[in-house]
Amino acid sequence: MAATGSKSVLFVCLGNICRSPIAEAVFRKMATDSGVVDKWVIDSGATSDWNTGSSPDTRGLACLRKHGIETSHRARQVTKDDFMNFEYILCMDENNLSDLNKKAKSVKNATAKIELLGSYDPQNQRIIKDPYYGSDADFENVYEQCLRCCKAFLEKNS
Repeated sequence: MAATGSKSVLFVCLGNICRSPIAEAVFRKMATDSGVVDKWVIDSGATSDWNTGSSPDTRGLACLRKHGIETSHRARQVTKDDFMNFEYILCMDENNLSDLNKKAKSVKNATAKIELLGSYDPQNQRIIKDPYYGSDADFENVYEQCLRCCKAFLEKNS
């Protein structure tokens, strides 16, 4: 999957319809605007299989659109191959982290570095809360957090 010399990141949340597709879209736009998108393999996935094949939440899409970002992502579950194909797997909360670390243990050649996306937040908000049961303001908050974290992550990895 990841070409030689390229970098790769997989953003992960519970269902891959709210937080991780927002992070993926934000990071892709940032990498595109910085002229480095061709150096990256960028994707997102879910720890659960609940929403496989679904489009992102309409509130998340509306939030991205408001900031001039489009995405055509379809939800998918994290696979064993992801732990070998991605350099970084960045997730949103402690439950995602625990699920991913558990899954990684069952993969013989797992090489991915599994971290909280929020560990890159200059404002030190380590957890990106699921906005699913929240309001438009909660989606906006996720967007702002993803923006800060992705910027710091990209700067660290360019």
